[in-house]
Amino acid sequence: MIRVAAVGDVHLGEDARGRLRPALEKVGEHADVLLLAGDLTRHGTVSEARVVADEFGGLPVPVVAVLGNHDHHDDKPEEVTRVLRDAGLTVLEGDSVTIPVDGHTLGVAGVKGFGGGFAGKCGSAFGEREMKAFIQHTTEIAGSLENALTSLDTDVKVALTHYAPVPDTLRGEPPEIYPFLGSYLLGEAIDSTGTHLAVHGHAHFGVEHGMTPGGVRVRNVAQPIIRSAFTVYCVEPAVLEVSHG
Repeated sequence: MIRVAAVGDVHLGEDARGRLRPALEKVGEHADVLLLAGDLTRHGTVSEARVVADEFGGLPVPVVAVLGNHDHHDDKPEEVTRVLRDAGLTVLEGDSVTIPVDGHTLGVAGVKGFGGGFAGKCGSAFGEREMKAFIQHTTEIAGSLENALTSLDTDVKVALTHYAPVPDTLRGEPPEIYPFLGSYLLGEAIDSTGTHLAVHGHAHFGVEHGMTPGGVRVRNVAQPIIRSAFTVYCVEPAVLEVSHG
């Protein structure tokens, strides 16, 4: 049994230092790893990234993160990533990490993801250059997620994204914005690679529980949804249980 804690969309600003730390100090009592599903900052500034580093650095479990759209807003994702990595966080974008847990191995593959929509109601790489670039970006990111998941040879595989891989967890969001909240291509990458659990954020008004067409459990861990410092999923190759931290 591997215990995976997760949270996303904490949107920490410079005035938020210390807000989550008391609860996070106890994460080692509940989990073997902590996943951060993007939108860690409000506006993607380096100063906000330092707050995130102070909150999530030096915890008793490995911390693995992807960035979200807010973390890109100030056009400094490389600098934000550097601050987080300097604090000991693993930041993924099209790559993966393997974590040993009590004689087993947990593999986490991560990408930010992007929009585009879902089967039957999605964009296509046709028409204007801008539209083709939009869909090409999604396609490339989904491909990098698939490659990262495929590269893992671990007991458990987890896909970590910011954008949603399925529409299930978007219920409650306005349907008009679904194409900007995720892409079915991420779900296809998850289904094709023997993944056990997919974790995402971004959908503040969605729901926690969903599933890919291939039967992989999907969990929306945006903090406005889970309403706690983190949620813990207990994962085995054929089993998933959940508790809240």
